[in-house]
Amino acid sequence: MEGLHHHQYYHRQHHQQQHQQLAMNVNVDVDRLPQWSIQETKEFLMIRAELDPSFMETKRNKQLWEFISTTLKEKGYNRSAEQCKCKWKNLVTRYKGCEMVEEEAKRQQQFPFYNDLQAIFSARKQTTSKKLCSDEEEDKGRYRGKEKGKKGVSISGSTSESINDGNDTKEILKCFMRQQLELEIQWREALEVRENERRLKEMEWRRTMEALENERVMMDIRWREKEEQRRIREEARSERIDALVTTLLNKLTRDDHMK
Repeated sequence: MEGLHHHQYYHRQHHQQQHQQLAMNVNVDVDRLPQWSIQETKEFLMIRAELDPSFMETKRNKQLWEFISTTLKEKGYNRSAEQCKCKWKNLVTRYKGCEMVEEEAKRQQQFPFYNDLQAIFSARKQTTSKKLCSDEEEDKGRYRGKEKGKKGVSISGSTSESINDGNDTKEILKCFMRQQLELEIQWREALEVRENERRLKEMEWRRTMEALENERVMMDIRWREKEEQRRIREEARSERIDALVTTLLNKLTRDDHMK
């Protein structure tokens, strides 16, 4: 009876181990997804371009990435939301790296999706500019409404005095011009702040790329120095062997002559 229990116990243990191994194999197969093809990346960028305004309006974009993942799956590409998010970050990094290349042909040659990313960011800039202009016009409209209200009250309170005296009109115009100037100053300051932030990010990115390039150059120099040292050691070793062989040959030659 005790042997039967032991047999059942080992059978269950063996079954659990097989089940765990099968699960590990399944996870490995899921993780080993194929690389992004050019067509798949094109499809991904088309979907991402359509949703770019939504990405700009909200910071919680998890549902947007899940929507992109679902849309790709409908097209036959099995990509998770996290994989789509990482792919976008990699594409943006490569796009910014190509911005330092002056020739347009070389940009497209180094990064085949450069034009796709450029179209997305150009459309984003146009949308931002239109929004700024719309906000400015809205502020101007509110200000004109307030000024008209003030002017109407003044005229209704003392009609004869407003007609005879043009000082009130001049004051209204001066106030309006000051308000316009203040709005323009605020708009320019906001643009300068955004431009400074963009420049700081670009400078930080350039410093990072320069540091990586310097590190790569130093590693290449160290590798070359090691190769040179190895070559010198090999040459010295070959010279010692040649000298030893020459000495032995000379000795053998002298021994033959002495005989």
